[in-house]
Amino acid sequence: MELGISTFGEVHPDGTAGKAINAHKRVQELLEEVKLADEVGLDVFAFGEHHRPDFVISAPEVFMAAAAAITKNIKLSSSVTVLSSADPVRTFQNFATVDLISGGRAEMIAGRGSFIESFPLFGFDLDNYDALFTEKLEMFLQINKQEILNWEGNFRAPVANQGVYPRPLQQAIPVWIGVGGTRASALRAGRLNLPMIIAILGSNPKHFVSFVEAYRESAEKAGHDVSKLQLGISSQFYVAEDASQAADEFYPSYAALMTRVGRDRGWSPMTRESFEYLRSDGPLVVGDVQMAVDKIMQQYELFGNTRFVAQLVTGHTPHEKILKAIELYGTKVAPIIRRETAK
Repeated sequence: MELGISTFGEVHPDGTAGKAINAHKRVQELLEEVKLADEVGLDVFAFGEHHRPDFVISAPEVFMAAAAAITKNIKLSSSVTVLSSADPVRTFQNFATVDLISGGRAEMIAGRGSFIESFPLFGFDLDNYDALFTEKLEMFLQINKQEILNWEGNFRAPVANQGVYPRPLQQAIPVWIGVGGTRASALRAGRLNLPMIIAILGSNPKHFVSFVEAYRESAEKAGHDVSKLQLGISSQFYVAEDASQAADEFYPSYAALMTRVGRDRGWSPMTRESFEYLRSDGPLVVGDVQMAVDKIMQQYELFGNTRFVAQLVTGHTPHEKILKAIELYGTKVAPIIRRETAK
């Protein structure tokens, strides 16, 4: 199993058009985190796209390019690229450029986005939420396969016999489909024979078994080899030397994030009781090394996934403790998981 990290780059907003001191500091921390993840032997590091004041990453490809210059082996991905509100040609060019800088380590997770800010920001109608993603994904996949593009759709000017450059070092940019809570997304990923990654952030992991079954059934129905499908699982993660220490250090950041996001979605504020339930019976991978191993292996037994991505939540946790969590993940948790799944 491949093991990795994802981040959305939580930041305390500076509230100013200039002198963005908090944002500058957070960017430097993110680069330290990916450099350490590479050094401790993790397989992938993913940067998520948001267009909100409380997240510093709006352009994952720029972070990936910066990370490429300071890492050697780790795969570099978006944690989601909101393809619905992006231009597929420019997006491909950006990822191909990162692939060239990194020596063939670029990947993309394409999704429709769990937030909607990018749609009005870039002039798109939310009524076309799914249609935009469907068309732009199709266009991106076509560009990914062939150098010369002929394209006509409903949401973009047509392209007639135009080359799209640069081309990546890899034969094609690996494209994963990011899935939250929509079964249709799993069916699409299977039909297109694309790797799928599920973000399991609040529900019991067993809820997503049917999604995985639908993904594999859809691929089989379309004539694809199900045994070659790649499946990723992403859950929020924090590990420390002691389980109680891990919970105490992680909870303030997690509670702040979920309460802030929940305010927009009508959720109740996060409580310590709810948090502890999600640690024990839910998807949170928060504890000591053995607890982290047990949780990741439980998910593996449910899904047979080929990749696990640990989503860091860092808003109120000191940076040095985040670095320690990454170190423990790479040096203690990862070797056990790889040994167990290799069996």
